[in-house]
Amino acid sequence: MKIRRATITGIGHYVPDKVLSNFDLEKMVDTSDEWIRTRTGIFERRILEKGATSDMAVKAVEILMKNRDLKPEEVELIIFATITPDMTVPSASCVLQNKIGAKNAWAFDLNAACSGFLYALGVGARFVETGVHSKVLVIGADKMSSITDYTDRNTCILFGDGAGAALLEPAEEEGYGIIDQQFYSDGSGGEFLNIKAGGSLFPASHETIDKRMHYLYQDGKNVFKRAVVGMADVTAEILQRNNLTGKDIAWLVPHQANMRIIDATADRIGLDRGKVMINIDKYGNTTAATIPICLSEWWHAGLLKRGQLVVLSAFGAGYTWGSMLIKWSLPNKEK
Repeated sequence: MKIRRATITGIGHYVPDKVLSNFDLEKMVDTSDEWIRTRTGIFERRILEKGATSDMAVKAVEILMKNRDLKPEEVELIIFATITPDMTVPSASCVLQNKIGAKNAWAFDLNAACSGFLYALGVGARFVETGVHSKVLVIGADKMSSITDYTDRNTCILFGDGAGAALLEPAEEEGYGIIDQQFYSDGSGGEFLNIKAGGSLFPASHETIDKRMHYLYQDGKNVFKRAVVGMADVTAEILQRNNLTGKDIAWLVPHQANMRIIDATADRIGLDRGKVMINIDKYGNTTAATIPICLSEWWHAGLLKRGQLVVLSAFGAGYTWGSMLIKWSLPNKEK
């Protein structure tokens, strides 16, 4: 019996034009370009000056649709991974559905922070694999500048804005597409990475604003320690389960949070830096958007090729983490 697998048949991304460099941050908080580079690998990040998360997502989706020759009304389901929706209600996915004219699609948001796109891809794949849907649009996008405290030097150096989108369809050829996936959550990590206010626990008030509770809080040491172990372990697990080693993998696509975490993950599976997708130096941590931006950039550059084995890996707030093994099926992009 032929296995019905989901595969990525379209990809697109968008990053804003405005660049916020480490030198710009030197003028805003007590930090330095050298300190940021050596500890994170980030040189600059992009900032959306006007507009919301959905506006970036629309641009990423439009690129995908043009490349795939996809009409909006063909989309059956939209899954939008984000922690920075345009507003609390309605969902970012419904806002996007209206903006792109996907009138036949139903839509929902998914909040798994930096693991969001990976989680959404996994959920979307299940709808395709079970035959419920044949065209699922998955988005990872965040306007992190909207929840970043630019007086906090521990967090403001890390984040940027961006969006990525992927289309899932049934794989036409056996062996291609999403081969395996593994996800984990540990809610005890919530105290170390969160936005305390804005929900039902601490509704918006003068007090929450004065205490800067609507910005992202991070216990950097705890998050770093857990992320290094979590991403490395789950990546190794997915390879071992499929009788693969780093030598079999064409690309590792890690969440772009910190260069040291990326290096630790690559080292764990015996992969050299040349086989790791890295753009954290240009964009910083765009949360749910990092992995789809990488995939889109590498494919558009002609570096990600049909038939290559690719491993995606992420760790985010929650805590949430996971990994996915894909045999890339998109035809090679002509330069």
